[in-house]
Amino acid sequence: MAYFPGFERFRRTTSGAEINGVVGGSGPPVLLLQGWPQTHLEWRHVAPVLAQRFTVVATDLRGYGDSSKPPGGENHAGYSKRAMAQDQVEVMRQLGFERFAVVGHDRGGRVACRMTLDHPQTVTRLALLDIVPTRTVYTQVSKNLATWYFHWFFLIQPEPLPEMLLGGQAEPFLRNFAFRGLIPGAIDEPVFAEYLRCFSDPQTLHAMCEDYRAGASIDLQHDEADLGTQLACPTLVLWGVHGAMHRLFDVLETWRPRAPGAQGKALPAGHWLPEECPDELATTLVEFLA
Repeated sequence: MAYFPGFERFRRTTSGAEINGVVGGSGPPVLLLQGWPQTHLEWRHVAPVLAQRFTVVATDLRGYGDSSKPPGGENHAGYSKRAMAQDQVEVMRQLGFERFAVVGHDRGGRVACRMTLDHPQTVTRLALLDIVPTRTVYTQVSKNLATWYFHWFFLIQPEPLPEMLLGGQAEPFLRNFAFRGLIPGAIDEPVFAEYLRCFSDPQTLHAMCEDYRAGASIDLQHDEADLGTQLACPTLVLWGVHGAMHRLFDVLETWRPRAPGAQGKALPAGHWLPEECPDELATTLVEFLA
């Protein structure tokens, strides 16, 4: 595979979905979870570096990339971070890994956080990339946040409004909004074309909206139910110094209630750490995961 030399592709059936991904390298297992609106391809620079010391698994979350798009169901439970995390735990078990580290960017970070809370004996180390807790976003809405992250409020609108509006404008939306602020050249045209291929699929668009709808409903309920539960494993929080999270929040401090011992720092990037500063990210992850 051109983007993941030495890796093998796989497709695994879980209790709720079919998950697409790649696996390569040797050593302790590490799971990489992608964000919106991307696929596992966002790890193309980081995964080969990590694979020199770890067994690396990079997947498409359910609803994204070439993973299946199951129904959202009642209260969007099919795209709760609990359900999405369960997929990934089952995939790792099928690959032979009962315990593993997990690195999640954007939506993948939210899945990774819920996975760590629901499966504390499974996750050995947790790295969260350029996110603050979902509950923090919805309880500390400001004008600046609503401006930068308006898609959080647009994508949760009832079906089919966001799906209908995005359906015919996928390319300009990706270029001019989703990837706004991206360091030039961080995503080249062949990779953009792959992201566009997936984003343009009506089933994927619907699944992405269900992911965000779940974030504003059932995920908040799950978070409220275990607010006193802390992340039990070593936790690393990274964010982009040029990104909106850095401007809007004290990112590391937002995680203190969940992870009092969390460490973290800003990296020289915007939101898209795996693609804007892959070398710095890979170096930092190797130090943490080792």
